[in-house]
Amino acid sequence: MIGPPKAAGCGPSSYREESSVIASKNIERLPRSSVKLSITVPSSEARKEYDAMLKEYSRSVRIDGFRAGHVPVPVLERKFGDSLRLDAMGRILEKAVEEALKDADARERPLAYSTPALDGEPEFSLDKDFSFAVDYDVFPFVEIGDWKGIEVEKPTVEIAPEDEARELEDIRERNAIVMERDASASAAKGDIATVDFREIGVDGQAVASTEREDFTFEIGTGYDIYKIDDEIVGMKRDEERTIEKSYPEGFENRELAGRSVKLLVKLSKIKEKRLPALDDDLAQDVSEKYKTLDDLKADLRGHLEKRLSDKLKQLEEKALIDGLLARSAVELPASMVAAELAMRLENLKRQMAFDTEDKLDRFLSYSGKTREALIEDWRPSAERSIRTRLVIEKLVEEGGYSCSESDLEAEFSRQAGESSLSIDEVKAEHEKRGSMDYLRDRIKEDKMMADLLAAATVKAGPRRTYMDLLKDSE
Repeated sequence: MIGPPKAAGCGPSSYREESSVIASKNIERLPRSSVKLSITVPSSEARKEYDAMLKEYSRSVRIDGFRAGHVPVPVLERKFGDSLRLDAMGRILEKAVEEALKDADARERPLAYSTPALDGEPEFSLDKDFSFAVDYDVFPFVEIGDWKGIEVEKPTVEIAPEDEARELEDIRERNAIVMERDASASAAKGDIATVDFREIGVDGQAVASTEREDFTFEIGTGYDIYKIDDEIVGMKRDEERTIEKSYPEGFENRELAGRSVKLLVKLSKIKEKRLPALDDDLAQDVSEKYKTLDDLKADLRGHLEKRLSDKLKQLEEKALIDGLLARSAVELPASMVAAELAMRLENLKRQMAFDTEDKLDRFLSYSGKTREALIEDWRPSAERSIRTRLVIEKLVEEGGYSCSESDLEAEFSRQAGESSLSIDEVKAEHEKRGSMDYLRDRIKEDKMMADLLAAATVKAGPRRTYMDLLKDSE
């Protein structure tokens, strides 16, 4: 590998200037948006660079028997001959590549994360012209196909009374009061249980690292490691119970899959949830903006309709993107995909607060994954994401879409209407986060997608329930 040039790109196939280091250059297109840049440096220029380097070394190198700055060149060459020629070749490579790329077309410049790499092992001699080649990735050429008439299937979905009832029940759950049950009560599904547990080995002793105290979960949800909801039903406070349980090979917890375990479980607390009545008082507890239950229901209906509209829009845009990608050609360079995958890995580490590589690897091992396998799982999604981004950027550029100040103000107003913030507060928040450019780009893309949808063929899809639609699009 050679270091990155100060200016990147490739110019005409061949030229020569009086001050030029190179005699000729040529660029050859390779698969996957990479190129080979071939350069020839005259022997006179190679000799000039070599002699300049020797003078620099003679002034700084220290050798016993010679005063600093007075080491004869022949002595340097006898002592460091091979190293000097290798260093000279490296300097000539750097200078020649920098010059060859300085006036390049923007589409022929190396990507920021694609360092030009030496192709093969060129022969370097001061007695003849020096020819070499470097390979690097360039920004991919994006060819957009005919996007008019893309077929979009829009599911037929209506919000049913049970959808509204389910949302109201969720509100009751969130506003439930949790109360301690009396000492004589037996645990039942829906109760909040607090348990201590540990695995018991064949020797009757606790298995190290399996002990857990004050683990709290709702009975019946399955939100416990060993899935012992049914076995806890009927237990009383402070009761201990030995539970034996077997797990299938495909069990979600790989450490338990295919095993049989014996658990000692103690139920230390039982609490019950008391759901509030569905009335005006509940509505007022949810928000002071509601005076009656009907106010809450009306707002809830609007929320469901907005969520449905957003989901249908997502499905439409996905169908448009699928159609665009099928009709467009984008050859992704390997370095661009590698950069996307590296960014996803870093995002995972940040989200999971892994401050060392070992923690990440241990986490992956629990899921039966290696880092390499995870990256390969991500690859199709990463490639689709990059292709989508490039195609959208190309369409926005070709369509000349723009974002005016009035567009921004309208977006601030829309966001304010969906939040408790004022328009000025929404604007200030975007400025604080530095997301104004992102917002402008999104507005341009929204305009472009609206034009694509207007030119698409939209047909009614099969009838779907609201909940099925949400599950399939998650």
